[in-house]
Amino acid sequence: MMKVALLSRWHVHADDYAREAGNHPDLSIKCIWDEDTARGEKWSSELGVPFIRELETVLRDPQIDGVIVNTPTNRHREVILAAVAHKKHVFTEKVLAFTTAECEEIYDAAEKNGVKLTVSLPRLTANYYLYAQHALDKGWLGDLTSIRCRLAHNGAVPVSGSVNGWLPPHFFDKEQCGGGALIDLGAHPIYLTNRLAGPASAVTSIFQKNDQRTVEENAVVLVEYESGALGTVETGFLSYGSPFQLELYGTKGALLIEENEIRLNSSQLEQEGWIIPEVLPKALPMPMEQWVESIVKGKETTIRKEDVCSLTLINEAAALSHAEGRKVLISEVKEVLLNQ
Repeated sequence: MMKVALLSRWHVHADDYAREAGNHPDLSIKCIWDEDTARGEKWSSELGVPFIRELETVLRDPQIDGVIVNTPTNRHREVILAAVAHKKHVFTEKVLAFTTAECEEIYDAAEKNGVKLTVSLPRLTANYYLYAQHALDKGWLGDLTSIRCRLAHNGAVPVSGSVNGWLPPHFFDKEQCGGGALIDLGAHPIYLTNRLAGPASAVTSIFQKNDQRTVEENAVVLVEYESGALGTVETGFLSYGSPFQLELYGTKGALLIEENEIRLNSSQLEQEGWIIPEVLPKALPMPMEQWVESIVKGKETTIRKEDVCSLTLINEAAALSHAEGRKVLISEVKEVLLNQ
């Protein structure tokens, strides 16, 4: 039985991870720490576990095997490096850090201290992603020429009693979040397209925000891949009823995924026209389950360092593209990393 500490309830998924941990047969929640004392004490009361005021006290506890990090993103580096220094295994919400250099620093520290680090990129475990990867690997699409992924919701649409919508106000705090819709919700389309299309070579972005906010509410990012494929990432906080969409187009076929509907049209198959797959791959274990298995059973997680670092890399390039109003070469961002 692994004993874990919950570090902060800042993120909207903190309760989800607490629920997952509470339901996992190999995990036991031992205590809570939060940078917001009142919020932490309330959570502690709800879950019936102690609240610890000092993070260092939590990390020095020899009974704590791992931590689940849901702090503001701008505190990820500080908190995760502290946990790693105390040899605590780490599960954390995306994104890992604001810069690729910080991601590399965290991974290097984890490796040095023998710590298992897993970042929650859950859609890489989904059956539709696995089917898309299978279709590419089988050659049903030929050479991938275009990929588009959209994930959006209405979290910033004003509702009764809240001008910010159902998202917490701190999700629009640029200092804490590092950005708006793209770095949060847009992370999912980014890591999916990265995994399916391969390394990126250039990024061009358009961010949209209103005058009352310092972060974007809508974003479109065009990604040029080394393979020659063109990617379109779309996300936003202002779309009611917007379905998740993942589209792949190639020289020999097309694959369209919208929510739970999947359609394939391929010249490589005997059946002509659009087909609906009868059987999909079995979904992989969710990220937290993989994290536990990597610690308890020594299994490698399917969420890789490359996925995590490339996610931050695209965000860095997109932010620079928006700020300077131009296409940004990935080599420019990597050069900054090499010089640090």
